[in-house]
Amino acid sequence: MVDDDGSPPLRADARRNRDALLRAAAAGFAAGDAPTLEKIARDAGVGIGTLYRHFPTRESLVEAVYRTELAAVCASVDGLLASHEPADALREWMDRYAEFVTTKRGMAETFRAMVADGTLAAADTRAAIDGAVGTLLAAGVRAGTLRADVEADDVVTVLVGIFVATQGSDDRARLGRLLDLVAAGCAPRS
Repeated sequence: MVDDDGSPPLRADARRNRDALLRAAAAGFAAGDAPTLEKIARDAGVGIGTLYRHFPTRESLVEAVYRTELAAVCASVDGLLASHEPADALREWMDRYAEFVTTKRGMAETFRAMVADGTLAAADTRAAIDGAVGTLLAAGVRAGTLRADVEADDVVTVLVGIFVATQGSDDRARLGRLLDLVAAGCAPRS
């Protein structure tokens, strides 16, 4: 038996520690700073040795946080569609994607180096995000609440532009208004 990443499964306590480290690291990165590994371990309630057993380098921690957060934002689509109308699910998902992007900003320097050396492939991220948006759009088309002529890649391109334009800003209201405009642009024409 192996975990999702092909490694042997972790004991329950080791899994809890790993998950706590990932949550603490994601929170630190989302805050916009570059937390030290010692701070991440402390915030997770574990020792630095435990952090290094799970993540021998800062890059391995950043990669794990990135992959975990990406998987979570993409996996949230099914739950959103189960509890919201597709157009509302799309708008709610945009907020979750914005949070994912915020988390990435805190690890930007390490992230850029990992893309440059091939550890992470930006195209894989884009495909995953396009797939999530495509699922939401298709559900909206079937329900008649989203336009059939809107392409997932176009929506993602606009979202990325918004995130770049608002980078460094703490104006959540403005970000919300811009995301509302994208959602409104996906609604059927009158």
